[in-house]
Amino acid sequence: MWPRIDGLRTLALGTPGELRARLNALVLSGEKTATAGLTGEYAQENEELEHVGERLALVDDHDALVGVVEITNVEVVRFADVPWDFARAEGEGDRSIEEWRAGHGAYWARQGTPVTDDSEIVCLRFRLVSSEGSVGT
Repeated sequence: MWPRIDGLRTLALGTPGELRARLNALVLSGEKTATAGLTGEYAQENEELEHVGERLALVDDHDALVGVVEITNVEVVRFADVPWDFARAEGEGDRSIEEWRAGHGAYWARQGTPVTDDSEIVCLRFRLVSSEGSVGT
């Protein structure tokens, strides 16, 4: 199971270090309003998919709260079918869907989970609720 903070599931973006710090900064600035994951990660952790309206605790490398996001949309699609508008909402500077696929494919391969066109991707859209560390509803 993923860690919890005050009853909220945590959202730990990317890998610890520079990548996570950069992705968190993009969320806190409002540039990043989406993130992608693999369905297999949920199965491994015995976690259900997020649902619309659910709030997640955005955490840093030490599982400390840096903000709270609220899920606005959840969709599972094939890697080859992730739409450009979703990829652009990730806010990571990709200039095309091909660039997004290449970057994300390489990331997951480095993590030991290579993807194919048929891999199931969880596409989460969210909005920033708080960046002060308050998890109130």
